[in-house]
Amino acid sequence: LMASAVENKRLREKKVVGQMIAIYCHGVHHTHTGQLCPQCQALKDYAMERSDKCPFMETKTFCSNCKVHCYRKDMAQQIRQVMRYAGPRMLLHHPILALRHVWESTREKQRQNRR
Repeated sequence: LMASAVENKRLREKKVVGQMIAIYCHGVHHTHTGQLCPQCQALKDYAMERSDKCPFMETKTFCSNCKVHCYRKDMAQQIRQVMRYAGPRMLLHHPILALRHVWESTREKQRQNRR
């Protein structure tokens, strides 16, 4: 992949994660739309930093498909909670992002199974 394609992929991933954290924070912590509580803001900042530093961006689709789990245990647990809550709701809030995520994840898993 060209550098710009990798960068676009990184931006897409960050956008999806950011949207999911926002949905979770609004639904579970009852924050106003567009605002995050300090805990969710810290998780978002952490997730963005992990994405920025990911050396596998060129070859992986999403963190869940990665062989190296770079998240600290506490943050990994929080992000899994967010994904479980926000995942199904993404279809309502951001249907195109959600469907693209499912499609790319499925394609990546099939690719891994062939290896």
